[in-house]
Amino acid sequence: MPDGARPERRRQERGVRRMEQLLDAAAGLFAEIGYDSATTNKIAARAGVSPGTLYQFFSSKEDIAQALADRYIPQLEQAHRDATSGDLDALGPADLVDRIVDPIIAMNVANPGMKDLIGRSELPEHIIAPARRVQAAVAGRVAEVIGRQRPELDEAARRRYATTVLRLFATFVPLAVSAGDDEREQVIAEFKTVLRGYLTEVLAAG
Repeated sequence: MPDGARPERRRQERGVRRMEQLLDAAAGLFAEIGYDSATTNKIAARAGVSPGTLYQFFSSKEDIAQALADRYIPQLEQAHRDATSGDLDALGPADLVDRIVDPIIAMNVANPGMKDLIGRSELPEHIIAPARRVQAAVAGRVAEVIGRQRPELDEAARRRYATTVLRLFATFVPLAVSAGDDEREQVIAEFKTVLRGYLTEVLAAG
């Protein structure tokens, strides 16, 4: 490598590290105080840099939100693939709940700022649309499983049951993310109990 290329490469590596540092700081603040309250000045302070340094990498808080969404969406897609792939039709309600809950909870706990960010309807469509597509795909997969076990149900009923499952996730996931380690296990257990009860009733009816 030419001698002149080494300093440039080091500068690029420092820039990447600084950008990740700022994104980590933003994610932490979004989780703690919410997107609305997390100003660029607060993000810079959390990252231990000046606001001017932040603006070298990001032009606005929305720009930071876009970069975080780009980080989150592949993880969200992978978690949902893990939750909904394979032969779900062969699983009873207890195993089905374990399959779909565990990877999604784990991904949200690992990325606590994600829920507040991609769940905000007022953000530009290009930021939140990918997450909505993933959620719609999961709802479709759950509706498909319900339909195979309850073939007498029409499409509207299948979608309604699947939407209820997603709403239960929307209720319990933030509780699990914000809980301490000991309490989190209790929240997840309670969530699984509620979801198993609901799916047992849905799949057995008819």
